[in-house]
Amino acid sequence: MGQIISLPFKLASTTLTFYRGFLHYLVGPGRTSPYLPPSHPESNVPSYLRPRGDASSSDVTPVSSSSWTVPNFTRSPLFFQHARMNIFNLAGAFYLYAKPHYRKDSYGEDLVDNFANVAVPGTGLTLSWFVWNRPLAFLTAMVAMPAASAVAAFHLWVRSRGKSSISEEYAIRLLAPDDWFSYWRLNCRVAGLHALLNGVPAGYEMENKWTFLEEGKKRGVPVSPYLETPAVVVKHRNEEGGLGIHFYRNATDGGDWIIQERILNGEWVNRHLPDNAPLSTFRVITQSRGAIDVSKECKVEDVTALSCVFRAGRKGAATDHDSILFDIDVKSGEVLGGTTNAHWYRTGLHEVLPGRCPWRSDDHAVTHHPDGNIPVSGSVVPDIRGMLSLVETSHH
Repeated sequence: MGQIISLPFKLASTTLTFYRGFLHYLVGPGRTSPYLPPSHPESNVPSYLRPRGDASSSDVTPVSSSSWTVPNFTRSPLFFQHARMNIFNLAGAFYLYAKPHYRKDSYGEDLVDNFANVAVPGTGLTLSWFVWNRPLAFLTAMVAMPAASAVAAFHLWVRSRGKSSISEEYAIRLLAPDDWFSYWRLNCRVAGLHALLNGVPAGYEMENKWTFLEEGKKRGVPVSPYLETPAVVVKHRNEEGGLGIHFYRNATDGGDWIIQERILNGEWVNRHLPDNAPLSTFRVITQSRGAIDVSKECKVEDVTALSCVFRAGRKGAATDHDSILFDIDVKSGEVLGGTTNAHWYRTGLHEVLPGRCPWRSDDHAVTHHPDGNIPVSGSVVPDIRGMLSLVETSHH
């Protein structure tokens, strides 16, 4: 009974922490002050975003997408660190909104374009509708984000049959979310801020797919092959009267289209996929220490592959954006547990119907491809070291 009575106060306290932190970084001292850890004597991190005295211990173990890595996550110092990063990053989006972007005329324009096929799972509402301008985006942050976090917390409580803590899950979703969407936006804002503050370094030109292919070919990087014919014409086999005909001018001839033959999956990849699956790729994240001391020549050894994911495409999908995402152990090549982010791409009001769209993904608990119950986890990627070395060399 006591927990029921205290729940509204806990939710209100978390919401107030979000509002105060957001305004602290948006218009308060946090907007211009350097980042210093809470332990630093000159740090201006507010008390409500610092670990509490009982941060190292708690009897509460929330059932959430953080519990698989950090027990008692909301009581840990890591939670408060993530909360500060998340709220600062969200406030940074408003700073960037009207600023130039390396892909578009402004960050806001890029944001609208990026959100055109993304929706909060289970709503079907395209997120681009909510970020058309800065005031609307601000209203979304202040109203829609707490509301969505509350719904997600209650949904998990129902799904877990009362085993999860509504207040703990609400704090995770609102203050320190660890879902795919939040990490994606974190990456985009950091990249946008870095590009802006450093005068758009030359490396950002590689965001253009055609520039990447051209430069990769010049440097001997094994990029995906493309056709050099000036243009192609695509016709429908059974339409006439000028209908069903499309002309595409190749990027090699100054056009907007990269024309390529379709690339097929290799034998090992095919064994782990259903029939009619799309090209399924490995995504590798690398980091370089070469910029730490620019007076020294960067070597291949300065580049390291940090992580690798196998995107196992779904049956009938056009690309592996609709896939199961399996972690790969970069040392052994073993395929670990999988998860998915496809539910973030389910747009259209029909997605609100019961059973249409899952609200969240399982936390790296998928071991088999769902289209055919094909075992994937436990397999070993052949020559993982050779694959990662190729990527590290290409980064260099």
